[in-house]
Amino acid sequence: MKNTHIEHPEDSILTGDLSVLDWFCSMKGAKASLKIDGAPAVVWGTNPATGNFFVGTKSVFNKVKLKINESHDDIRRNHPDPDLRKKLHACFDFLPHTDDIIQGDFIGFGGDHTYQPNTLVYSFPEVIDQEIIIAPHTVYDAPTGLLKDAIASALDYDLQSDDDVLFVKPNVEFGVTTAIIEKCKFARQMAQLVKFVDKKGKRDLEKKLNQCIKEGINTGIDNNLISFWKLVKSIKHDFLNQFVHDGEFATFVYDGDTIQQTDGEGYVMWNSIGTYKLIDREVFSQANFNTKAYWMV
Repeated sequence: MKNTHIEHPEDSILTGDLSVLDWFCSMKGAKASLKIDGAPAVVWGTNPATGNFFVGTKSVFNKVKLKINESHDDIRRNHPDPDLRKKLHACFDFLPHTDDIIQGDFIGFGGDHTYQPNTLVYSFPEVIDQEIIIAPHTVYDAPTGLLKDAIASALDYDLQSDDDVLFVKPNVEFGVTTAIIEKCKFARQMAQLVKFVDKKGKRDLEKKLNQCIKEGINTGIDNNLISFWKLVKSIKHDFLNQFVHDGEFATFVYDGDTIQQTDGEGYVMWNSIGTYKLIDREVFSQANFNTKAYWMV
């Protein structure tokens, strides 16, 4: 797939596209990965246009102003922010060279056991000895030889940690229950009563829904479409309950006043029908909308 935004299942139905109901029920080619809440997103590998090793952010995929770093001088020229520079310099020095093009989330530098790269806090059982910690999740193909045309797919192989880099990529197990399948059948029946919106209406409605999630309030919209949106969201939560991972760390949400343990940001699951992200928006998304850099233990 193109390097595009991955949707929430419940948002995908707003225009009347009900394919996600089939997606919930299909295990054909189904795989999943744990979403890691790192920052920044780091892309590295071999630049197909030059054959040289590079690192960068998602700006390597820009259509016009490419920021592909094949040297430390490139990093200094392309990225004025000192914190980002420091992370990219380390990635350039320590990430293993590969013929592939890989994307992952930067969790932190070694020397500690607790990290808050973005919204979530990750607590490892021991102090990390490696120089950097990366959570890889995506691999790209560039059939035209240009990164701006790269096509993304899930990284379905493991990267081996070494003395310099700790790669964090937990295994995920999940399944589909009869109850989920029956609930999807019911949703298809309910969809016949719903008046859906066009693409512009979908964008407007998503903004309103995100604002409600950010403020932790009810949507205040009472119609069949919102009721159907809530039904699909409930199916997503039932599905989320089937997921487990073997990550050797604990995950917390901290808002400056309270700390709450959580399973993580969520998951990305893909099968023969498509790819969606599974996130408890009332926990993670609300915290992410309101995040502040509160702590670093």
